[in-house]
Amino acid sequence: MDSQKSTIANLLQSNTVRLLMIGFLTLILLIPLYFVQDLVRERKYRQNDVVEEINKKWGEEVFFYGPILKVPYNTYDAKNKTYNLQYAYFFPELLQNTSKVKTETKKRNNYESVVFNATMDFTGRYAAPDFSPMGIAEENIQWDKATILIRTTNLSSVKNNVAIKFGGRELPFEPIYERTDNSDREYAGEEYNYNATSSLETRFFNAKEALSRPDFSFTVQYDGSKRISMVPIGKVTESTMKSNWPDPSFTGHFLPFQKKITPNGFEASWRVLHINRAFGQQSFGSLPNISEYSFDVDFVIPVDEYQQNERATKYGFLVIGLTFLIFFLIQSISKIKIHIFQYTMIGLALIIFYSLLISITEHTNFSLAYLIASVMVVLLISLYSVSILKGKKFPLFIGLSLSALYGFIYVIIQLENYALLVGSIGLFTILAMVMYVSRKIEWSQN
Repeated sequence: MDSQKSTIANLLQSNTVRLLMIGFLTLILLIPLYFVQDLVRERKYRQNDVVEEINKKWGEEVFFYGPILKVPYNTYDAKNKTYNLQYAYFFPELLQNTSKVKTETKKRNNYESVVFNATMDFTGRYAAPDFSPMGIAEENIQWDKATILIRTTNLSSVKNNVAIKFGGRELPFEPIYERTDNSDREYAGEEYNYNATSSLETRFFNAKEALSRPDFSFTVQYDGSKRISMVPIGKVTESTMKSNWPDPSFTGHFLPFQKKITPNGFEASWRVLHINRAFGQQSFGSLPNISEYSFDVDFVIPVDEYQQNERATKYGFLVIGLTFLIFFLIQSISKIKIHIFQYTMIGLALIIFYSLLISITEHTNFSLAYLIASVMVVLLISLYSVSILKGKKFPLFIGLSLSALYGFIYVIIQLENYALLVGSIGLFTILAMVMYVSRKIEWSQN
């Protein structure tokens, strides 16, 4: 009986059983780690909701293309012996744009969003409309009922009375209301509301008379957020944007051919020719969906604190596993007994780090929050180790090891292009150190 108890006691003290127990505890600690990760996601969703609320009240994304010359014409239906009204759309021969964008940061609680005020000045000219490709007779063209159309996002973000100077006169724009379903998108004369855009349209004017002076100019002012998108509908489109925002992101179908970014803002220029796009300068019957050919500028806060927190929690398993491994190696080499309860306390302290990190981040920047949380946890575990390991040499080693580990994780989080390379080299170095230290352990002793 005593021999059996002795065998069980020896078995429980064996390195193999210790490793199995530590491995099982590590898996158990993934449960609270998952809850912390869920907390980070919840706070991130909350941030997105607050930012969306700010943007809706100030003004959302700005999407723009125009001005489009819209001329009605009649087509004859031989079967029903009736005339149907349709529309022809003509894009400018030359479209030039200069945009000045002033940004500011709006805060609510612990969250912030970038909003802007944009002044967009447009100039250009039209070429004479050509109906010959469709074989439309001159008498079927209603020149005196022409209008100019602008397609844009929600009209609530427009902050001036928009009017275009064209043909020697000033033509004010008015909002028009369209169907939002696509059930009759091919119906003659009806425009389809793509991408939740709205329209501004002038009153009727005589296009033939106006085209004797084909140059035009107008200005649009927007309050918006997140992004400005513009479709280059001119046969030649030249656009320049200036802003005080230092971290723009250029996306969309066309990138600027010239850009200058400084801590005080940016200036970017685009030049797009009609041969660079997959649509022509005129359309008959309906206005095509050309929104995918826009060039975009994103105004976003470049450092997402919650994204960095989320990345940090993904390394939680690595931190817990390596910390337990350090304690196990010390225990095996020094023959100091460490109870599974003490491992549990150390593991929970490592989990608390991520809770501290997310909560402190909401009141300061990520780097400072990471420093504060890591110092707190390293000190806690180091002081706790003094009572476990009965000395100062091993606790000091543990404190330095944890500091190096947290520093290593921080570097990986900050890196983008070299994160995988640095992470792989770091893990290789850690593995080499563990192999070197563990060579002194008599694995077959028990």
